[in-house]
Amino acid sequence: MWKILLIIVAIGFIYNWQSSSSSVSIDSKISESFPIEYASSLSIKKSPIQKNINSSKQSFQFDEFKITPLANFQLVGRVLGAERYRADRESALSPVDLALGWGPMANPNTLDKLTITQSNRWYHWRTDEFPIPRRDIETNSANMHFIPGNSAVETKLKSIQPGDTVKLMGYLVHIDGENGWKWTSSMTRDDTGSHSCEVILLEDIKTI
Repeated sequence: MWKILLIIVAIGFIYNWQSSSSSVSIDSKISESFPIEYASSLSIKKSPIQKNINSSKQSFQFDEFKITPLANFQLVGRVLGAERYRADRESALSPVDLALGWGPMANPNTLDKLTITQSNRWYHWRTDEFPIPRRDIETNSANMHFIPGNSAVETKLKSIQPGDTVKLMGYLVHIDGENGWKWTSSMTRDDTGSHSCEVILLEDIKTI
């Protein structure tokens, strides 16, 4: 009997450790300097909206990280995949990656012909028959690393599931860590491969 109790206690400890270790409470004040609102033209049929900002004096510290905003960012997209992370260095900031698609990559007829996976902060797709040109796949979808701006946003972020349509806004950011470590958002939707993911300080996300 005591062995069963010990196992239950151990499982509870592991669960609580994982939950607390993945919790992020930044409570940033970036929006006070660079306010952002949803644009009326925002649409799942269109590319994300980005407005670069001059943020050289607007960096702020969170634990060991210095976070610098680079651009206002917002989109409506289809969730192609959702992956949680707990063990890598980035998870101290970003507990969730979402692979998102817009334009032709939000079309169910396109997505039915693609197999989509996520791992190690990457998003992968494969197909036996291209439903749209390869370049359209690359420029209308992306893997995005999300840093929740507060605990309420984190709760909403962790509730997002593949297949959802989401509307979100936040800031593309550059991050400096200890010992020269850096993490910088892509600033374009046209790139692929290493360093092509967006790093987003998330102010709001909702399913629609």
